[in-house]
Amino acid sequence: MNKKLSNNDKKNWEEFITGKEKLPNKDSVNIENEKFYQKSIDLHGYSLEEANKTIEDFINKCFSQNVKKIIVITGKGLHSNIEQNPYLSKDFSILKYSVPNFVKSDRKLMSKIKEISNAKIEDGGDGAFYIYLKKNFKE
Repeated sequence: MNKKLSNNDKKNWEEFITGKEKLPNKDSVNIENEKFYQKSIDLHGYSLEEANKTIEDFINKCFSQNVKKIIVITGKGLHSNIEQNPYLSKDFSILKYSVPNFVKSDRKLMSKIKEISNAKIEDGGDGAFYIYLKKNFKE
């Protein structure tokens, strides 16, 4: 290895040290790019049928756009009218439970999904969940 610096290397180093040009922070660039690959959808106020059709269309659209992460906001079901109908199961009529079950039971949708997990508190906590999509190689 040559330990001696050339005059050109010394000149470039001096220009770099005294210059005002900032190097880009690679971490912040990656975070900005990551946000581009994330979308969210809010299903508050949807009926079960509307929510299932909407989430199916949204997943397919996001997959075709190579979105990596979807935040699905369903709400916690606290204002649901389930208590008025004794024939409805409380767990499966609330979007919080029924939408993830719908997605998990659809083989076509699951072929596009890497993982489904609970959302962090800042993204909705118990009233939301994440869908991580696989990479779409058919661009």
